[in-house]
Amino acid sequence: MRAEEIRRVGGALRAEVTAVRTLAGGYSHETCLLTLSGRDAVVARLGGPDPAVEAAVMARARAVVPVPEVLTVLPAAPGCRAVMLLEHVAGTPLGDVLDHTLGDVRADGRADGRADGRGGAGDVGGEELRGLGAEVGRVVAAVGGVRFERPGFFTGEALTPGMEQPWSAQLPSFAASCMAAEPVLGRLDAATRRGWAALCAAHAPALARVERHSRLAHADANPKNILVSRAPGGGWRVSALLDWEFAYAGSPYGDAANMLRFAADYPAPFVAGFRAAFAAGLPADLPPDRDWAYLGRVLDMFALSDLVTRARTNVVVERAAEEIRRWVAHGVPDAPSTTHQGAPRRA
Repeated sequence: MRAEEIRRVGGALRAEVTAVRTLAGGYSHETCLLTLSGRDAVVARLGGPDPAVEAAVMARARAVVPVPEVLTVLPAAPGCRAVMLLEHVAGTPLGDVLDHTLGDVRADGRADGRADGRGGAGDVGGEELRGLGAEVGRVVAAVGGVRFERPGFFTGEALTPGMEQPWSAQLPSFAASCMAAEPVLGRLDAATRRGWAALCAAHAPALARVERHSRLAHADANPKNILVSRAPGGGWRVSALLDWEFAYAGSPYGDAANMLRFAADYPAPFVAGFRAAFAAGLPADLPPDRDWAYLGRVLDMFALSDLVTRARTNVVVERAAEEIRRWVAHGVPDAPSTTHQGAPRRA
């Protein structure tokens, strides 16, 4: 965070910034925890494409899920990036809780219990992990309680979704364009790129079942963006759902798929609790679809395609490439029994 930005924030809050600590989170942001004289600490999110739109999304989302309050948004100025100032919410990133749980079990030498059976939480705290998964599933499903007039990406602070082609029409061309760009980075071989583009095209027609969904979708609902804390009566509660920069109007199923993208790394009871609570917690006015998990995976093909084209390499990007290779080899996870792994069968 630049010195001029620190002075600007202090002036806006009428308090001296006494310490700055960089936090993780945000694809296109710098996120910092600011200690202030005479008032509570705040979080500053600097940069990003349009913090005013993200702030408007967060204000709508606060009606249905725990979201930090937006204190103010300062537009970009000479020498300063745009900044959104948020209340600081206490909590532990969900990813840290899951990693710590798995680490304790490995050190303990207790039974296997990861979702892929390769080792993990086993029966250690199984009910507590199931409860944690259920709480997260309930909150992620509740995001879909916010409705919009049509699906699409938000065009401004009024959160009016833009006019979009149906997702089923967009996915084949989007995946193909990403695979055409990816050879420069070399994360996928030519056969895998062709196989992925074909797999996306084959499963895209299934998205016709969700194209009328016009609910708030977080679009980055994963363990690094969820803070949890111990509930007063025992168990866990979600303290805050963070980082809404990719939010749009669409189907809640995509958020579930985002959470389950790397489910093989999580304790099996957590995954089971999440799945059950998400399905049970979907808005009552959203027509249920028994194939919600599969449809979410197909929606997640957009994100997986995009991730492998990013110039900067990180763990998530490399894991996305691994998932693409796995799907090409073994098929789309959660596909219904009436679907073979090349293309959905016609009735």
